[in-house]
Amino acid sequence: MSEQRVLEMNQGDNSLGKVEIAPEVIEVIAGIAASEVEGVSQMRGSFAAGVVERLGKKNHGKGVRVELAEEGIKVDVYCMMKFGISIPSVAQKIQDNIRQALLNMTALDAAEVNIHVVGIQFENQKPENDFEQEM
Repeated sequence: MSEQRVLEMNQGDNSLGKVEIAPEVIEVIAGIAASEVEGVSQMRGSFAAGVVERLGKKNHGKGVRVELAEEGIKVDVYCMMKFGISIPSVAQKIQDNIRQALLNMTALDAAEVNIHVVGIQFENQKPENDFEQEM
């Protein structure tokens, strides 16, 4: 499989040129859509992403990995959930929100949206900003 750096959009016969979408754009859209869902505590990122956020740059694609495969777009989301919520229902809402956001903003349909719950956030615990492990 060849490594694809951008995704070309088919616009039909009336287009003025071509439109390309970088996988990083899809990561940002999916990251924002996932973090909007009630019950998601935070998105999982690498230690380096945590350091960059502490320096003031918000990383909206944190915790999201996008793969452009022959079968379509595969999105993997790594997140922490709040304690006391129903993980299956929140995971379903995350999948639906990401799929809808991608359709609305890029007219692309994801082949897979995989949710990886990597932790639980308790109410009395402050959110962890830096993780020692890479995704």
